[in-house]
Amino acid sequence: MTHDKPNIVLIMADQLAPHFTGAYGHPVVKTPNLEALAARGMRFDAAYCNSPLCAPSRASFMTGQLVSRIAAYGYASDFGASVLTFAHYLRRAGYRTCLAGRMHFVGPDQLHGFEERATTDVYPADFAWVPDWEHADERIDRWYHNMDSVFEAGHAATTFQIEFDEEVAFAARRKLMEFACDGPADGGRPFALVASFMQPHDPYVARPEFWDLYEGEEIDLPDEEALAVPPDPFARRVLDGIGASAVTTGADDIRRARRGYYANTSYFDSKIGEIVKAVEEIGQIDNTIFIVTSDHGDMLGERRLW
Repeated sequence: MTHDKPNIVLIMADQLAPHFTGAYGHPVVKTPNLEALAARGMRFDAAYCNSPLCAPSRASFMTGQLVSRIAAYGYASDFGASVLTFAHYLRRAGYRTCLAGRMHFVGPDQLHGFEERATTDVYPADFAWVPDWEHADERIDRWYHNMDSVFEAGHAATTFQIEFDEEVAFAARRKLMEFACDGPADGGRPFALVASFMQPHDPYVARPEFWDLYEGEEIDLPDEEALAVPPDPFARRVLDGIGASAVTTGADDIRRARRGYYANTSYFDSKIGEIVKAVEEIGQIDNTIFIVTSDHGDMLGERRLW
């Protein structure tokens, strides 16, 4: 598989804030694979997402346009098939394109420029999540973020998010091997693979081996002085919406939730390592650009928000 253009492997987390990684200087969180990429590459310190919600942020990321420009305001906003994405442009540039994992496309177009998907998405593609603004105070039940994620944090053999991410990692590796095998017959086209994971998105429940990485670690707590700042109207609405106004979280609750988040961040980091290893195995490590990013971050208790 020889070509003059570099391959592109984009690895995407869900809800991973950069300052909760070792690559960005966190003293506790263990992300050796991310740190290895940053050490031999480039770290972006001034990048930001255009929305704190998954679907709008991903649509903005895919198109390079503001949320307001493409009307992708919420979880159930239709992402129009007529809007060009970077996948369209890469295909025009001669790349073989594939999406493994989630991108939260809403609407009938589940490719948006990719030639193929190696997995399905994990969230509904229909309009089931359109809010009923005539009853703005009513919230959809457990699917939405709420304080259960904090109080139920811990470890388990598996969760649906872990199962999904295992499938994404497997499918991504299999697709890389397929690219290598098909290279000559495919005209030696470079590949662009997006592997998009769910972790460390809440609930903060981790596999035991990653939970155990943080045994005895001093888990940091939110800045207490920030609580002295009165919440703005939108923050108050979020506090009500996630049920934080009706409960009190103690230091142990917050530490446990953060430990689960840190553990799942290390889990995501392990998937970075698996994908990098697969690229090494097909002999393309020196001709591949790796990009690691996230759709948005997590408050993790700062100003009582999650």
